[in-house]
Amino acid sequence: METGQQTSRAGGQTSKVQVMGIDAGGTMTDTFFVREDGRFVVGKAQSNPEDESLAIYNSSQDALAHWNRTVDDVYPELVTGVYSGTAMLNRVVQRKGLEVGLICNKGFEHVHSMGRAIQSYLGYALEERIHLNTHRYDEPLVPLSRTRGVTERTDVQGEIVVPLRENEVRQAVRELVDAGSKAIVISLLQSHKNATNERRARDICLEELDRLGAKIPVFASVDYYPSRKESHRTNTTVLEAYAAEPSRQTLKKVNDRFKKHGAKFDLRVMATHGGTISWKAKELARTIVSGPIGGVIGSKLLGEKLGYDNIACSDIGGTSFDMALITKGNFAIASDPDMARLVLSLPLVSMDSVGAGAGSFVRIDPYSGGIKLGPDSAGYRVGTCWPESGLDTVTVSDCHVVLGYLNPNNFLGGAIKLDVERARQHLKAQIADPLGLSVEDAAAGVIELLDLHLRDYLRATISGKGYSATDFVCFSYGGAGPVHTYGYTQGAGFRDVIIPAWAAGFSAFGCACADFEYRYDKSVDLALPQHASDTDKVAACAVLMDAWQELAAKVVEEFVINGFKPEDVMLRPGFRMQYMGQLNDLEIESPVAQARTEQDWDKMVEAFENTYGRVYSHSARSPELGFSVTGAIMRGYVATQKPVLPEDPDGGPNPAAEAKLGTRPFYRHHKWAEATIWKMEALKPGNRITGPAIIESDATTLVVPTGFEVRGCVPSFL
Repeated sequence: METGQQTSRAGGQTSKVQVMGIDAGGTMTDTFFVREDGRFVVGKAQSNPEDESLAIYNSSQDALAHWNRTVDDVYPELVTGVYSGTAMLNRVVQRKGLEVGLICNKGFEHVHSMGRAIQSYLGYALEERIHLNTHRYDEPLVPLSRTRGVTERTDVQGEIVVPLRENEVRQAVRELVDAGSKAIVISLLQSHKNATNERRARDICLEELDRLGAKIPVFASVDYYPSRKESHRTNTTVLEAYAAEPSRQTLKKVNDRFKKHGAKFDLRVMATHGGTISWKAKELARTIVSGPIGGVIGSKLLGEKLGYDNIACSDIGGTSFDMALITKGNFAIASDPDMARLVLSLPLVSMDSVGAGAGSFVRIDPYSGGIKLGPDSAGYRVGTCWPESGLDTVTVSDCHVVLGYLNPNNFLGGAIKLDVERARQHLKAQIADPLGLSVEDAAAGVIELLDLHLRDYLRATISGKGYSATDFVCFSYGGAGPVHTYGYTQGAGFRDVIIPAWAAGFSAFGCACADFEYRYDKSVDLALPQHASDTDKVAACAVLMDAWQELAAKVVEEFVINGFKPEDVMLRPGFRMQYMGQLNDLEIESPVAQARTEQDWDKMVEAFENTYGRVYSHSARSPELGFSVTGAIMRGYVATQKPVLPEDPDGGPNPAAEAKLGTRPFYRHHKWAEATIWKMEALKPGNRITGPAIIESDATTLVVPTGFEVRGCVPSFL
């Protein structure tokens, strides 16, 4: 294994601080500050669901204290700040969003409540999926009592076959306002093919609301997500009203706290497609999940610096284990993902998640008598080892403390004191005694079970996509990543394992690396045979160009809202293509800035076939089926300040004497051993640490058991 070193926590201020990344997770809130000279520092604080701005403030203070500075000194210097978090997702999961009214086609009022069949078993284990009596639908975001149908019909070719009954729209608005709606969503069939009726319904809604004196927003799906698949499009537009608008207030509160302490920048937010957008953005639902995505962006940048192009990203936090694959330097984008048991029309960095983390609750299954992990978690309350947690159910963190993995006096740099004996008593009563085990063996069994679960999940995800782990380097990060790295990577077959020294704040680091980028998508329907005529190719290019121009106007509009000039925006067109008859398409960055000629079409097909051969295999390419373009994509970005990672010289294999902190008993494989304790910030590039050892920092702990060794990367990025 390798670990990049970090020594920037010590030492004085030598240059201004320019960039700040934030990862507001369910358990901890991490901040990542970067100076002009490339040096950085990581801070950590308990998350605060009631006031995220306060948790960010506390985490900032924790980080900047290592530079002997405060937020009042640093916030005014910052050029940019990027936020990622789970507040919006939590709002959806807990069904604590805005009261939304929905206008749809008459006769289709129940469709939103019915959802797609997959929504009844998303997140279920296989054995539960195959039994219909275990399926259930979550409560719909919009109840039937606030759903109204209106008469109109646009066919699949975009022809209006039944005009919109405008009086029905006005009546629907009045009824929805009377029903207590705080926002209105409009989603009509086939509006992505012809927006006329839906936009007219939107205008009528606004007129009627103005007449009623009701100041509530209206969201037409065609203005946000003009894509096929009505359930996906409706769910995503409803999210804009239901969760994004309330979350905007949370982000405003965070932005206001920055301003209170002298910040001059406007907060940016990590978006699902891997770029960042302003908190003022029109399509804020694109930020529904952002924390884990920051880790993928950070892995891509760090992989480029270290010379790795095939990376298995693995992020272990307090509540979940998230993984993604980077192949040939690129990560995949899913166009129709699911989130919070809802199918959506959002471009999302392809990730796989399982509800298992350091804060997961540990219980004895009453039916099998075996250990059950999660899926619920203690979140920021850590475990019973924290006397002030209010918890009485054992968590994985309790096992860490009992086994000697964590220093009970140095959790969050000593901000929280953990009680080892309290954790032992709960483990004994709830796990050890019922299983007839010692407390240590019970705790070790929990850790081994979690590591096995994560390893199997990681390996199955890689092989399920047609790859071999031997072709990948694994990046292990997240607050709990270094504690479990040895366990879930052992025997997996990776070429190597990289643990960033700033693993606890790696997602925040990734946010700071991301582009300031807006993205818009639109469904299109183009199908050409392999040997299409030049005339047909030019006609297809014209359709794609029209879509690109429409999307480019939206992208530029977003940047203008944020104070940029149109000429500041750099545009990158793209498209989604598949072989005709296939079910899944691929996202391709266009090799041409404009599509006008038959040669342009041929270049786009060539780019698709090259990507298809990389994702699957060259032998799987099937040009004889013809080519289908399913979507147009337009990205726009502006230049922003990003972290510059400097290199440090090799410090040799032997760590400095001052890096050694002492020893601590460490339990593994049914016996105690004395583990050497090292201070992470005092280690240098090239240093080698052989287990049993524990490498500590304020933000995370790296466990190195007997038989394992870590070495500092050269070059080292600080």
